[in-house]
Amino acid sequence: MNKADFQLLVDVRVTDAEALLTTTRWAAAYYLLGYAVECALKVCIARQFRQDEVPEKATVNRFYTHDLEQLLNLSGLKVALESKCNAELAFQVNWTTVLGWNEDARYDHSIPEVKARDLHIAVTDSNSGVLTWLKTQW
Repeated sequence: MNKADFQLLVDVRVTDAEALLTTTRWAAAYYLLGYAVECALKVCIARQFRQDEVPEKATVNRFYTHDLEQLLNLSGLKVALESKCNAELAFQVNWTTVLGWNEDARYDHSIPEVKARDLHIAVTDSNSGVLTWLKTQW
């Protein structure tokens, strides 16, 4: 996969999650929304890889994780994200909501509607959504 594939996957997974929200499939929507953020962070990391250059093995190995904080660190955006959190309370709340997600959500069928809808807002809000901001960092 390349950077463009991940960018497309971000939008596809959000669209999928929104379709699932309309059919009351809360757990699946929740999982896909978190996965979309994971993919967006991987887009930001991918910009660091250079064509015709072999990246360090440790960097590549760290790329293959679902841990959002680890991906944030690898992306080089941690300071910028912390600054945005300090400047905008709504963004800070949304980032905290997103950090509640992890890949184990794929096994949880009992995620309630409110949790899925809260994550949707945290991810997609046009003013303070995490994806909204991450897309400005691509």
